[in-house]
Amino acid sequence: MTVLRACGGFTLIEMVVTLAIVGVLASVALPMAELAVQRGDEQELRHALRQIRTALDAYRQAVERGRVASPADASGYPPRLEALVEGVVDLHGSRGERIFFLRRLPRDPMHPDHTLADALTWGKRSYASSHDDPREGADVFDVYSLSDRRAIDGSWYREW
Repeated sequence: MTVLRACGGFTLIEMVVTLAIVGVLASVALPMAELAVQRGDEQELRHALRQIRTALDAYRQAVERGRVASPADASGYPPRLEALVEGVVDLHGSRGERIFFLRRLPRDPMHPDHTLADALTWGKRSYASSHDDPREGADVFDVYSLSDRRAIDGSWYREW
């Protein structure tokens, strides 16, 4: 009888206690991991918004300097987001060179549908619409997230 007890092994109580400890640690770690993922997505959203808005302003400056053709009654902002990537003809160039404002259009990291084209993941505000009620129009003055979720700080992503 003593020989059998000398053989090692875990008792049922040791196994249950170990599983309980692992369960508590996992229940603490999972929300922290989700928070880290959300924080990374928020940082990516901030970067994408800054990148697109900088390109929109650069397009407007190119229009004001006479490098990009624009109708006299237009706002000077691009008619579509894709124009920032596709480029526009440089009027100061001698051989029809193009001016590119973005290498690629970033997608909204908060948009749930990953099958959509990058430009369709953003809400677009025209120059003629108000900040409180953004609407699409003849140009793209600003972009915003279409997400209906809240950020870690409690603000809405669409208001960034």
